[in-house]
Amino acid sequence: MQSRLLLLGVPGGLGDVASRRVRLLLRQVVRGRPGGERQRLEVRLMHAAGVTDSGDTVNIGDVSYKLKTPKNPELVPQNYISESPAQSIVQHLRWIMQKDLLGQDIFLIGPPGPLRRSVAMQYLELTKREVEYIALSRDTTETDLKQRREIRAGTAFYIDQCAVRAATEGRTLVLEGLEKAERNVLPVLNNLLENREMQLEDGRFLMSAERYDKLLQDHTKEELDAWKIVRVSEHFRVIALGLPVPRYPGNPLDPPLRSRFQARDIYFLPFRDQLNLLYSVGANVSAEKISQLLSFATTLCSQESSTLGLPDFPLDSLPAAVQILDSFPMMSIEHVIQLMYPYTILLGHEGKMAVEGVLKRFELQGSGNSMLPKDIVRVERMTDSHGSHAHVTIRVAGKEATIKVPAGTRAVNQPVASDRFIQTPSHKQLLAEMMQSHMVKDICLIGGKGCGKTVIAKNFADILGYNIEPIMLYQDMTARDLLQQRYTLPNGDTAWRSSPLVNAAREGKLVLLDGIHRVNAGTLAVLQRLIHDRELSLYDGSRLLREDRYLSLKQGLQLTDEQLQDRSIFPIHPSFRIIALAEPPVVGSTTQQWLGPEFLTMFFFHHMKPLVKSEEIQVIKEMVPNVPQDALEKLLSVTHKLRETQDPTAQSLAASLSTRQLLRIARRLSQYPSENLHDAITKACLSRFLPSLARSALEKNLADAAIEISAGDGLEPELEDYKCEIVSGSLRIGAVSAPVYNAQEKMKVPDVLFYDNVQHMVVMEDMLKDFVLGEHLLLVGNQGVGKNKIMDRFLHLLNRPREYIQLHRDTTVQTLTLQPSVKDGLIVYEDSPLVKAVKMGHILVVDEADKAPTNVTCILKTLVENGEMILADGRRIVAHAANVDGRENVIVIHPDFRMVVLANRPGFPFLGNDFFGTLGDIFSCHAIDNPKPHSELEMLKQYGPNVPEPILQKLVAAFGELRSLADQGIINYPYSTREVVNIVKHLQKFPNEGLSSVVRNVFDFDSYNNDMREILMNTMHKYGIPIGAKPTNVHLAKELPLPEQTFMGYWITGQAGNGMAKILCPVETSHIDVKGPVLANIEEYPIERHEARFLNFTEEYTSWRFPLDEVNLICDIAVSHENGEHTLYVAACNPISLYFMNLTGKSGFLVDFFDIFPKMISGSWRPFVTVAPLGSPLRGQVVLHEEQSNVILLLDTAGRAVRHLILPVDEPASKKSSWWNKEGGETYRMCKEFSHKNWLVFYKQTGDTLIVLDVLEGRTHTISLPINLKTVFLVAEDKWLLVENKTNQKYLLTKPAHIGSQDTGACQLYMLKEELPSTGFGVTQETEFCIPHKVSSEQLSSENLSSAVGQKIASPNRVLSDENSYATVVVGFPDLMSPSEVYSWKRASSLEKRNVTNTGIYGGKRTNITPRHRNCVTLTHTNQVVRILPAGEVPLKDIFPKDVTPPQTAGYIEVTDLQAKKLRYIPVPSAESLSPYTAWISAVSDTDALLAEWDKSGIVTVDMGGRVRLWETGLERLQQSLMEWRNMIGQDSDRPLQITIERDSNEDVSDPKHGKEDPDNMPHVGGNTWAGGTGGRDTAGLGGKGGPYRLDAGHPVYQVSEVEKDAVPEHVKRAAREMAQKAFQQRLKEIQMSEYDAATYERFSGAVQRQVHALRVILDNLQAKGKERQWLRHQATGELDDAKIIDGLAGEKAIYKRRGDLEPQLGSPQQKPKRLRLVVDVSGSMYRFNGVDRRLERSMEAVCMVMEAFENYEEKFKYDIAGHSGDGYNIRLVSANKIPKDNKQRLEILKTMHAHSQFCMSGDHTLEGTEHAIKDITKEEADEYFVIILSDANLSRYGINPARFAQILTSDPQVNAFAIFIGSLGDQAARLQRTLPAGRSFVAMDTQKIPQILQQIFTSTMLSSI
Repeated sequence: MQSRLLLLGVPGGLGDVASRRVRLLLRQVVRGRPGGERQRLEVRLMHAAGVTDSGDTVNIGDVSYKLKTPKNPELVPQNYISESPAQSIVQHLRWIMQKDLLGQDIFLIGPPGPLRRSVAMQYLELTKREVEYIALSRDTTETDLKQRREIRAGTAFYIDQCAVRAATEGRTLVLEGLEKAERNVLPVLNNLLENREMQLEDGRFLMSAERYDKLLQDHTKEELDAWKIVRVSEHFRVIALGLPVPRYPGNPLDPPLRSRFQARDIYFLPFRDQLNLLYSVGANVSAEKISQLLSFATTLCSQESSTLGLPDFPLDSLPAAVQILDSFPMMSIEHVIQLMYPYTILLGHEGKMAVEGVLKRFELQGSGNSMLPKDIVRVERMTDSHGSHAHVTIRVAGKEATIKVPAGTRAVNQPVASDRFIQTPSHKQLLAEMMQSHMVKDICLIGGKGCGKTVIAKNFADILGYNIEPIMLYQDMTARDLLQQRYTLPNGDTAWRSSPLVNAAREGKLVLLDGIHRVNAGTLAVLQRLIHDRELSLYDGSRLLREDRYLSLKQGLQLTDEQLQDRSIFPIHPSFRIIALAEPPVVGSTTQQWLGPEFLTMFFFHHMKPLVKSEEIQVIKEMVPNVPQDALEKLLSVTHKLRETQDPTAQSLAASLSTRQLLRIARRLSQYPSENLHDAITKACLSRFLPSLARSALEKNLADAAIEISAGDGLEPELEDYKCEIVSGSLRIGAVSAPVYNAQEKMKVPDVLFYDNVQHMVVMEDMLKDFVLGEHLLLVGNQGVGKNKIMDRFLHLLNRPREYIQLHRDTTVQTLTLQPSVKDGLIVYEDSPLVKAVKMGHILVVDEADKAPTNVTCILKTLVENGEMILADGRRIVAHAANVDGRENVIVIHPDFRMVVLANRPGFPFLGNDFFGTLGDIFSCHAIDNPKPHSELEMLKQYGPNVPEPILQKLVAAFGELRSLADQGIINYPYSTREVVNIVKHLQKFPNEGLSSVVRNVFDFDSYNNDMREILMNTMHKYGIPIGAKPTNVHLAKELPLPEQTFMGYWITGQAGNGMAKILCPVETSHIDVKGPVLANIEEYPIERHEARFLNFTEEYTSWRFPLDEVNLICDIAVSHENGEHTLYVAACNPISLYFMNLTGKSGFLVDFFDIFPKMISGSWRPFVTVAPLGSPLRGQVVLHEEQSNVILLLDTAGRAVRHLILPVDEPASKKSSWWNKEGGETYRMCKEFSHKNWLVFYKQTGDTLIVLDVLEGRTHTISLPINLKTVFLVAEDKWLLVENKTNQKYLLTKPAHIGSQDTGACQLYMLKEELPSTGFGVTQETEFCIPHKVSSEQLSSENLSSAVGQKIASPNRVLSDENSYATVVVGFPDLMSPSEVYSWKRASSLEKRNVTNTGIYGGKRTNITPRHRNCVTLTHTNQVVRILPAGEVPLKDIFPKDVTPPQTAGYIEVTDLQAKKLRYIPVPSAESLSPYTAWISAVSDTDALLAEWDKSGIVTVDMGGRVRLWETGLERLQQSLMEWRNMIGQDSDRPLQITIERDSNEDVSDPKHGKEDPDNMPHVGGNTWAGGTGGRDTAGLGGKGGPYRLDAGHPVYQVSEVEKDAVPEHVKRAAREMAQKAFQQRLKEIQMSEYDAATYERFSGAVQRQVHALRVILDNLQAKGKERQWLRHQATGELDDAKIIDGLAGEKAIYKRRGDLEPQLGSPQQKPKRLRLVVDVSGSMYRFNGVDRRLERSMEAVCMVMEAFENYEEKFKYDIAGHSGDGYNIRLVSANKIPKDNKQRLEILKTMHAHSQFCMSGDHTLEGTEHAIKDITKEEADEYFVIILSDANLSRYGINPARFAQILTSDPQVNAFAIFIGSLGDQAARLQRTLPAGRSFVAMDTQKIPQILQQIFTSTMLSSI
């Protein structure tokens, strides 16, 4: 049947309008198409006269419906029916009519978009039905549907809501968005839908029409009214609109609810209908283009594309897009598609490829940039009867086109109060594109943080004369907050106040919805109808209509505006537009993928890309004219390099360098040109608190851009440079000054105890710079570093009042701004500190900002950025008085208002929210760190003026180390200054308490965590804080008596016994030849000191280790003493090198002379180097002398230069090839006693010349002697003791004070005779002369001499020591010519008798070698001779008790004390490692340690393993140290304590007396009678008052002593041990593991226990954080919800909120686990080199760590482990679905690794293994992917290019790949690291670091985003 169209008109009245509307509707004529295509439905309107209803009939096809006259015609939808509805729509209308006639409720289901709503409205308009519309959101409650209470004249009334109104009045209820409503809200309607019944809150009962009518037959209407029964109209219908839920997110339909609806799928219009529609819109566009566009769109809506995970294409936006094309036919279609469907930012890589494939398929791609709009040429605004418009001319593709767009309501001539806006090409283009979209639709601007979205939007508004209404959106914003809020009128009535959004819609403003990505999608649903249809139904029943609908209604009803307003109907201003601002969606993220299909239908999208470099430079230069050019270039090159990389780490860094942040840096640089760029960037990125990987990436990028740390950074700034002073009303800190504020409210200016220290002053200077520039500040730091202190001090200096607000977990937006409360039934709002500060111009300090949810704190952004904020009571804060223009309720921001935010650093262990990440770039950030050691020490001195400084230094050092451990992630808690200050305060108040007990006040928190406790103890002990020591642990060496002194006879100088009185020796002077200088490479390395007295008090003071190579031998040490500074020089040979350091310094230095002393010919040349430090003015210079080749080098350690000094040679050195024949070789010696005076003496053993080298004058003096020399001692500057070779005869050589002066120039040689004490018979005994080992060059003071010799005496003297005596004093030598007396303390057996017989390891040949070093020192100040002896020379039986075996030592220090006449032997612990060249060592010294003087009363030893130890030997010094040590422990820890209460009893004290003695000695307490009582008066006793003295009669004080406490009975301990042992055996039995296996596994597991523990702590915390409970609103119990106070007044129930676990949003994708693959190297080289650096074992430990750390976290982390070796690149060790569950299984895997690397083929598959892992891991869906590769690949050996490896590592941006290389040869590893991407590769030179590196990777990446 071909349907006919009948149109019968009705004259006059409403019918006229209706028939006109329907006539439009029915212009459905067959448009030139053959009729027989298919049945076409028609809509007929019949008219039957004489019926009480309006009597018209609508026919759709064969279904007809009789119209009725609406009671409230204003509620009938208007202007929805298009002139020619598509056939598919007519089909839908027919179906709805059928259901309507059946009286069934319907559910229109379909994809997102306005189509379903429009179909429903078209039907209602056609059938003239009144509509009640409600958009459901997650905030909809029962009261919104049924009844809401309002207060009128003090009484609460129930007001019917939409469902009840619709039911009673017979309207149609349209429910939109059923899937948005929370689960149990809609069942309220079940009975209403099914039986048309409902019980209301106010007692009425709704009853279906039939039952009501039945009752009416029996009862009167009055009776039914009395029973409160209300009839439900038979015309009541419900139309629900919803999305199909499994496909789209939302709550699924409740089955009982679903069963009550009839459903109809309203899919997009069929292709042909849609095509016709688009043809009609775009007449100027070629038909082909349109069909291509539509084909593309339809393809993306197909079932296949949704399986790819592509969101639906918003087909409903097509007409608007075609409209744009209609005005700009030359524009590229691809660009238009981007507006509707911004796939480049919406989709991941696969999705983009898919879309681009479809674009190619329909030939829509590649039209290039020429087709894009270029810029806006001109704008002409005009206002006519239809509102404001503008004609905008845009240039596209070289042509200009003009369009008509809505314009703002500002007067055309009103000036634009815009901030300076810099036009850049990309901004011009963006504005032109926005103009096009503005013509047809609302806009959404997407761009990163701080890229200028707000600025562009403002500029756009200014061009068109719009007033802007900024609305900051936040996460828990409700639909109510968006539209209307309740408030109370002055008389107590409740009312609704429209939100800024609604007001803007009525006034025609441009609304900026800032942060639309934060809002819950369910809340935004409320706006869909406003955006699509420009209609809105509000909570108070009023409606906003689109202007044309409003006008047609007004016309049709013949009503005035006032009358319509009385019926609460308002027009929406035609100029009203919305611009939404959002950050780009995070592809693949479960939470931040906000841009879904529903959202796509609402806006046109414009992506605001970050500026290109040239434009950014232009912007910055125009905004900040005088910014330094080169700094700007560098800054931008770094920024753009970071922005362009794929690496997520780099991109997160780039996010904190947004344009906004760059402008801030530029402003600072222009104001303070001396500012260092490196600091500015690290400050902006807050690099101090970045995870270590990100920090290294940043540092690497900065280094690449040649941005250096300022040179001065290494030096401690001086407090002098950072004085803060207030002069004539101006504050100056450092170089910056600012005026002091004149505060009104003095009491609000903080005043705080603050001790100035340099570092805080530097920070404050920095803050002042920003403050002067007008920035708001953000201070970030760990706890207790003084953020509040600094802030308060800063404000105190500036004299600024502050308002303080502290945030916490439950802070809401309301509490930040206003606190509502109820007074006398009215709601009153109290200003929060924030509002007060804004009004008064105070400084707002926001503390703990990271504790509040970020969605709350982000409302601060509009305040800081735009200076706008809307308060809950309707007032608004604005920035300039200019913006007020007559609006009431406006607060203008006071010009002095500033905000300072304090937050803890992001990340573990603070677990706050990342405030810096969300809002960091709108503040100027300052990282506050613990003060540097120097500053901290100064500060602590002020807190504890009486605390000894060494204690403070120890504290500072120990805490400094703990902090660096916290930074490395080894410990979790960052110990701060606050803790140290508390310790110092305690010590100041109670000086007798020991440090070791006071530090426990801080560390007892960790006393139950064993790993942590061990680290703390080690650190404390390292710095000599004796935690756990007892005052009795004093282990000083046992004292043995010194034998009696013997008078040995006389030394007689130059008596002519054999006629030889004195000989003159000639002197020749010549200049030195200097070769050089050569640059010396001085390496610095940190020194780890370990204080030795942490548990026991011994002579050893402290020790540290030089990084000595295994084969290095130490051959000489020397200490220079200059101005109280002691510098230690250690010479080593093989290869020859010099280590030196200041003995109190923190770093040592190493100079390698490998290339200067070449290895001579292939023989076993054993160089031997001695070292002599020079004194001032040549301080810091050292002479090195090699004894065999007689090479003399002068090293300048400060100038880093080496010079070779060449001495005149007396005879050409005979070139006997005797390098290896030790005995035949000649050796040259250097005498260095007076090297500090800058002269040295050289001689050849067995030679007959002495060469004096004067380094300062650069000359040598050669003295020729008549004797051959053995040794030389410089006993004074002008008197030297010579020993003749072979005869051992001693001579004294005296020389003029300065050779080469006017004197004769000759030296005189005297013979020394040693005469024994006379035996009385004149017989002289023959004596064997012995050679002294050491002669002091200073004399003992007269007191020391007297006490040594035992008689009061003052005379020149020297102390010497040889093999026969402990010490010898020669009195009168060398200055007196008379005979000198010799006193000696003789040894029982001579040291020399046992020549060191060394059985050579390499062949058993016995060599008799006299070691070079005598290891003997004379300490004249303490009257001691100190030497090191091998254990064989020491009376061990006397030192150690019988049953104690002596420890392994490097030797014993023998201290001969002439003062106390005692001997002490101190064992030197043996070296940690010894060189394999044992024969060579024994040639250096007969002990494994060398000795030198440290200072006046101590010595320094260096053992062959490179460990340096300082020893105190002087008794006075030891006593003083012991006192200090005991004070540190505290004296009274073991004394029993008594509690006494001072009673003021009223009896006065009579005269003190002894009291009576009690014969029975019973205990007496009080009573004033007995002696020896406790707590009485006047009598002698304990704890009373007024007695004459204390008397203890021995009554017990019951108290358990420490010792008893410690002594848990042995049997209890034993039982505990057995219990543990049994449990362990049982566990092994369960998993069938042998004890041997258990021990093997423990070896690996134990090594990484600490890292496993740390990782698990973090994982637990993160899991807890992930499970943090949220506020659940609309509860019937809990805490009162501020937002619902009024509802509470009105008596509603569900006004509470409580914490609960938030259900995941329905339809939101399941949280997937993170995927980790560990690829370990199990190649042969791992096994081969395991013996060298244990690399295989370390890798096994790393695997063990991964397996143990992730145990039981399988749902969060899925890991698997693969290996690579010569055998292949994917050797499965652990697969993801078969994870080892217990130690046995884990051990199996470790064994597999070991066995594989032992037996596999050689070769390397690192690259293939990496590539395969990265490709393979992404096959499985996961939240994030990690691949960690362990390899010892020597890449160059296998010919692999590191760049290729770098490329593989970064090949897939979704996989975070890391490589750990086990350090290989030379600097190869470091070179490799430079070529690989920063933060992605690690070189573990020390394999122990592997587990730590892994832990670092996990903590800084994986765990940062859980």
